[in-house]
Amino acid sequence: MRWGRIIAGGFLAEVLLVVAVIPGAVAGNEALVTWAAVIAAPVVTFLAALWVTRRLESQLVLHGTLTGLTAMLIYLIPVLAAGVVQPTVYWVAHGLKIAGGAAGGVFAARRLTNAGSVARAGA
Repeated sequence: MRWGRIIAGGFLAEVLLVVAVIPGAVAGNEALVTWAAVIAAPVVTFLAALWVTRRLESQLVLHGTLTGLTAMLIYLIPVLAAGVVQPTVYWVAHGLKIAGGAAGGVFAARRLTNAGSVARAGA
């Protein structure tokens, strides 16, 4: 397991998510912030999972899933520790982080499998 990359990928996903919601925050539009977060959550964890899984040859889906879970925990631990109640839509976004990370791992695994098939066919 590449725990360092998984944790770094979770932080990367959260940083990208903050960047995605900045326009809504600057505009003072809470609905835009919420929906930007929901839409961006799986996208940024997908991208972070691709980064985490590069150069890996096994357990890509697990690494991607753990990247999404890490991103979720990076956000949730301080928020819940502060006693902030999360709206239901934010819980959906957290689930989408995990799903996005897993999807990134699946994509990376398929890419690896396809690259191996092409290499074997050319031999």
